[in-house]
Amino acid sequence: MKLNRLFGPAAVALVVFALASIAFSQAPAYRISQAYSHKNLTIFLIHGKNETSKTNIITLPEALERKIFRVYETGDVNELTVENISKEFDVFIQSGDIVKGGKQDRVLAVSIIIPAQSGRVKIDAFCVESGRWQKRQSEDAKQFDSSSERLVTKDLKLAANGDRSQQEVWNKVAEAQKKLSENLGGSVASEESNSSLQLSLENRRVATSVDEYVRNLSGITTGKSDVIGYAFAVNGQINSADIYVSNALFKKLWPRMLKAAAVEAVANSRGVRLAEPVKSDEVKGFIADADKGRANERSVSGSASVVTREQKDNIVFEARDDKSNVVVHRNYVKKN
Repeated sequence: MKLNRLFGPAAVALVVFALASIAFSQAPAYRISQAYSHKNLTIFLIHGKNETSKTNIITLPEALERKIFRVYETGDVNELTVENISKEFDVFIQSGDIVKGGKQDRVLAVSIIIPAQSGRVKIDAFCVESGRWQKRQSEDAKQFDSSSERLVTKDLKLAANGDRSQQEVWNKVAEAQKKLSENLGGSVASEESNSSLQLSLENRRVATSVDEYVRNLSGITTGKSDVIGYAFAVNGQINSADIYVSNALFKKLWPRMLKAAAVEAVANSRGVRLAEPVKSDEVKGFIADADKGRANERSVSGSASVVTREQKDNIVFEARDDKSNVVVHRNYVKKN
């Protein structure tokens, strides 16, 4: 018997809409890999199905390097303008991407796909360099020309994505610099701009220490075509996880994400007693718990929106492309 004979066309339409909304918001099933560890950093790969077959998506660093993408200074600390001038490629910006230059380095505060020939699009940002508001050496004060680093601690992720507080971002940048300096036996602040997180991450001591982790863990994804994300633990404690819309996008992002996780491991590597090793079931439970949180949605630009789901101990930031009806990126953070 047909549904519209029982309930009428209006009721059927309402049911269909509700089911579509549920399907859109629910996270797919994932398989969590074995643990891969080096020193105090443990990585778990997340296996799942691609949610898009698009192959023309490139990352922000790639697009800036190819000079097919522009990030403009607006004079507003918490807002920048971006423009994709490519005729062929869509560009994925991930929340936490740092752009270098302008009047001060910024971190982009939303995950979003900027389509080819987009025109200028406004995007939320936070300052990660509190002591500068002018051109730095040969850089362009009107644009940002590179994006080689990312936010590196879960406290910074929570400050930028959860609290959305500029002061808290500054506080957590200073805290990250302090931890790195203490653990590496010398200041990682740059003489050019001692408040710049970007320049601290370029510090030779930081780069050398991080490289050891990267060399030992970068190959764990080789030959695995169904990996769409990863989770990591530091000192035996779950930290965070990132899941992407496809394996193709994950593979492009993996080197930078591993590097960021390694920086966090270095920052927390001194004088800490390791807890019992984290197991894959714990990672699965962490993700499942965050997904159960009550949804709070906000529009960020055009057809893009961010849904936040928060529980007592865990939170997930879900970046949606409403036009294509897919979740582009999920970032899970362990709060406690």
